[in-house]
Amino acid sequence: TVFELVEQAGLTVREQPFTATTPDGPIRMVNVIAELPGRRPEIILLGGHYDTKVFQSFRFVGANDGGSSAGFLLELARRLRATPLTFTHWIVFFDGEEARREWSSSDGIHGSRQLAGELHKAGRLRRLRAVVVVDMIGDRDLGIRREHASTPWLTELIWRSARRLGHRAHFLDEVLAVEDDHSPFLRLGVPAALLIDFDFPSWHTHEDTLDKLSPRSLQVVGEVLLDALPTIEATLTQMERGGPGR
Repeated sequence: TVFELVEQAGLTVREQPFTATTPDGPIRMVNVIAELPGRRPEIILLGGHYDTKVFQSFRFVGANDGGSSAGFLLELARRLRATPLTFTHWIVFFDGEEARREWSSSDGIHGSRQLAGELHKAGRLRRLRAVVVVDMIGDRDLGIRREHASTPWLTELIWRSARRLGHRAHFLDEVLAVEDDHSPFLRLGVPAALLIDFDFPSWHTHEDTLDKLSPRSLQVVGEVLLDALPTIEATLTQMERGGPGR
């Protein structure tokens, strides 16, 4: 299971079980949260979903659409485990991102809505300073566009790292709007950004299989995020001291 894989990587991990209300009735789901302590208790959340779309008419593998984000986050957690961190980092594997039937305000992103809601109700949301969500990042022809609703300064810092590392061909300046697991946090006022390559012809088809993916695409996104995270931490610290956002 995802929990066991994260635990085997030597990380502190916990489950957040909940029951989602869906068009197919109540369904038990589980978010998996790995915590990497930093010098400060405030949190940067790096997340993605590990569930796959349910289809009755064919066998759906979901190698890119949930598999790529789950595998990516596991390796990212391993890398960050050996990295000195200013902020505490949560690596969150969301359940229930996919709609059971048709995407709507009540069908889809169940796991992120659950976590954001629980943090808000418990008065702990203020500890969460930034959220970065990855989804469908394994495409061989990787082209990530700026997500329209994402927090501008956070998106720009990530794109700045991409430019510095020579990955402009994969981090495009075109804009698109996608609702995903970053959305519940944005609605509650938490800075959040989505990295997604939504131009994937095999999306939600039987062809979303491992041969459509490239390890290089995952490497590119990993290099960019690892480069951007120290700058994100520094920017959050500066903003707390009254400095300008970017």
